[in-house]
Amino acid sequence: MSWTAALLPLVVAVVALLRWRRPAWYWLTFGVTLAALRVLVRYASVMDACGLTVPPSRWRLALARIATRPVPESRPPRILRLRPTRTGLVLRLKLQPGQDAFDVAASCDRLRHSFRMYGVTSRELRSGIVEVRMTGYDVLRRVQMPANVDHEPMRVPVALREDGSVHYRDYREIPHALTLGATKSGKSVYQRNLVTELAPQDVALVGIDCKQGVELYPLARRFSALADNPDTAAELLDALVSHMEGVYQLIRAEQRITADVPDAEIAADIWDLPEDLRPTPIVVLVDEVAELALFASKDEEKRRDRVITALARLAQLGRAAGVYLEVCGQRFGSELGKGITMLRAQLTGRTAHRVNDETSANMAFGDIAPDAVLAAIQIPTDKPGLAVTGDSSGGWTRIRTPHTTLRQAVNACNRHAHRTPDLPALAAFRPALPSLTKDPAPAIEPAPATA
Repeated sequence: MSWTAALLPLVVAVVALLRWRRPAWYWLTFGVTLAALRVLVRYASVMDACGLTVPPSRWRLALARIATRPVPESRPPRILRLRPTRTGLVLRLKLQPGQDAFDVAASCDRLRHSFRMYGVTSRELRSGIVEVRMTGYDVLRRVQMPANVDHEPMRVPVALREDGSVHYRDYREIPHALTLGATKSGKSVYQRNLVTELAPQDVALVGIDCKQGVELYPLARRFSALADNPDTAAELLDALVSHMEGVYQLIRAEQRITADVPDAEIAADIWDLPEDLRPTPIVVLVDEVAELALFASKDEEKRRDRVITALARLAQLGRAAGVYLEVCGQRFGSELGKGITMLRAQLTGRTAHRVNDETSANMAFGDIAPDAVLAAIQIPTDKPGLAVTGDSSGGWTRIRTPHTTLRQAVNACNRHAHRTPDLPALAAFRPALPSLTKDPAPAIEPAPATA
């Protein structure tokens, strides 16, 4: 008993320190077991308090009356599976007749308090089946990506979601995206992490960085084309439009629409072409879109109209040709001139880091997910990289990108520089770079002897 009494305060102190300094370790050792027991023990009473139960059916009431038994209690959703994860618990529920998935979603905040979890989210898997994901600690405070993540063509992991799952950027599902954020909000780190994950893939990277290339030129060894000023950007975008038209001609020549070809094999985009004929997909990264839309003279206005028209054409027609847009900026509103709102409407994916005003958040989510606007303007200044992401379906979630230094991104691009495709249509915009190896020092000739 004396040893137990002496060790108990030490164990409690270690557990408390572990929970404070290493919440992930605490969760995997103690938290997951305690949380699972808490959910199972409190489940029926919590569901009843949250209004997620249904009264007994008439035949059960009649059977209880005939058998002179007590009136049966209200029934909560049935637990199909309780699965622990490295960040929380996943609860799969079978809804009772008369219940709706919206009822569970509306009660997520009450479930979070009742089960003493850090966060609770829900989504409908299919009719009558709802998945409730619970997180046991703040997974976005210190982002640690899982060791095993899926790497598929044109689908890369870029951030961690607030429910502990990995957030992927899937270009084949969401071809074009808009990323907004104020200065020092983590927007550049998000873009840097995106380039780092795309570098090992068979994809051509095209960059437009009107800040004289300070963001993208350090990564230039992995880029097939780069523009560091609006004039070069206009010519580069025109070349991309010409390349896109050439790809469409290739698709038409290889459509295989004869009567003996099944419908599923008819080519409508580059992914339906044979692998030996498939053009290399292109990801176009625009670092600051406002620099392309601002003008101060008639000549600059003509260039601006030319740039926005080319971007709008790539956004409307580029998906089937394998041209994908990643547009970044601090603001993306109608004050940038005509054609901007049409371009924004084509950018399906939306990500907003910390913004300076509510209007900037409305530019990202006002037309697709109004609830996300409030979440975007509440991002604190001391959490760079924290963002709100959503798409045209109306769903949204909080994410945070792992901190990727510029040196890490440069090393990744240099390591995969041999994968940089040489596109003839963009050869004029290929960045000229010095060799990775240093030139040998010139030999020092001996000075002639003097008398």
